[in-house]
Amino acid sequence: MDEKGRLKLPTTFKADLDSLAKGDGQGNVRHYLTSLDGKSARLYPMPVWEAFEARLAQLPSTNPARRKLLEFTAYYGSEVEPDAQGRFVIPPILREAAQLTGEVAILGQLDHLAVWNRGHFERRMAAEPLTTEDLAQLADLGI
Repeated sequence: MDEKGRLKLPTTFKADLDSLAKGDGQGNVRHYLTSLDGKSARLYPMPVWEAFEARLAQLPSTNPARRKLLEFTAYYGSEVEPDAQGRFVIPPILREAAQLTGEVAILGQLDHLAVWNRGHFERRMAAEPLTTEDLAQLADLGI
């Protein structure tokens, strides 16, 4: 992350992310950048985000979990496009909440990228390691 809040993605991540995104026919690729908790950022290709929103729209509007999720993702969220150098600007409100400055960890999450303050993520991994119980639960799910 540079001092202006621009995130440069590793080439392999950018290629994978762009393959999931739709362009506008003029070479512009749309993404949605948000957070579920203010502790990290999530960068979604727009079609993935729109499918997520469509699933949320099926839930009753009175569902409290739906309301909270929509509030968080709207508060931190914005549509973003990479600049000419392939960088994404992280809006100040999200950058400050998640402390996304300096070195960050960028994690591929199948259909989106997660961006963490590297120190925070490393402390989280140490505090919440992958356990044999986690692996057993995944095995029960066929993974």
